[in-house]
Amino acid sequence: MAAHSDPPAAIRVDGLRKAFGRRRVLDGVDLAVAPGTVHALLGANGAGKTTLVRILATLLRPDAGAAVVGGHDVVRDPQGVRRAIGVTGQHTSVDELLTGAENLRMMARLAGFDRRAARARADELLATFGLEDAAGRRAGTYSGGMRRRLDLAASLVAGPRILYLDEPTTGLDARSRLGLWQLVAELRDRGTTILLTTQILDEADRLADRVAVLGGGRVVAEGTPDELKRWVGAELLELAFASAADRAAAAEALAVAGARPPATAEPRVLQVPTDGSGDHVRHVLDRLAAHGVHAEHVTTRRPSLDDVFLVLTEPGGGRPAGDLAVAAP
Repeated sequence: MAAHSDPPAAIRVDGLRKAFGRRRVLDGVDLAVAPGTVHALLGANGAGKTTLVRILATLLRPDAGAAVVGGHDVVRDPQGVRRAIGVTGQHTSVDELLTGAENLRMMARLAGFDRRAARARADELLATFGLEDAAGRRAGTYSGGMRRRLDLAASLVAGPRILYLDEPTTGLDARSRLGLWQLVAELRDRGTTILLTTQILDEADRLADRVAVLGGGRVVAEGTPDELKRWVGAELLELAFASAADRAAAAEALAVAGARPPATAEPRVLQVPTDGSGDHVRHVLDRLAAHGVHAEHVTTRRPSLDDVFLVLTEPGGGRPAGDLAVAAP
């Protein structure tokens, strides 16, 4: 019997490097995105997320390394890459003077559809994205959420197998964001491969099959959202103190235990990764007592992607204990 083999990656990046002058933005990025999945890319501002997407969209040329998208090399076969992808950037690219239907028909004609096929494709997408009632209105009159949906529909006119979403919900209200999340999940369920960059960690947690964190120009951690959260600790012990001075003394006492400020940056709170056992919690509290420091409130909770992000992107690169493969920043 022939051995089972996984399908080739929809996107594969090997040792990608890019610098602007003396500033190296990408310094050996490795990434593999499986077909039909949502792969989220996280990183602090300036980490290189948008630069990587621009290279994968053939809008920038890498200095070194290789990237293959849909079986096409981004340098040797840029036209093949462009035929395989759709792109939605941080800002909508729709023409506000045209109606929603006219925007989509124009994109379809540019993609090679004849007039009748362009009209049919536009009508199909307007229905899919819940824009039928607004089809005849100028896009400039649309709400932010409606424009985002129209922009996403435009990126899908040619039926791309691979979609890049670069911070697609920036500026949207909660209701519009939830609606767009549902559309992204439906696209994934239909087999579209999605590379998502986002600053909204709940977005990555909700949508992504896998998450890669960029730091120092490289992927510093990668795994499922649950794997990354377990890597921070089974639970987080949160300690609240009466003053910032008490917190500073506690941070010094618990430095070896990995104490750090929380993602919310509360001035009187520390977090300590824990295995969730009562013995570990008692050990932490006993260590504080031995240094003459007492916490006013003690709670435990499960880690979030915010906690992962804080650890991995803090100066010097945090690195809690765990079994997840992580490259040193």
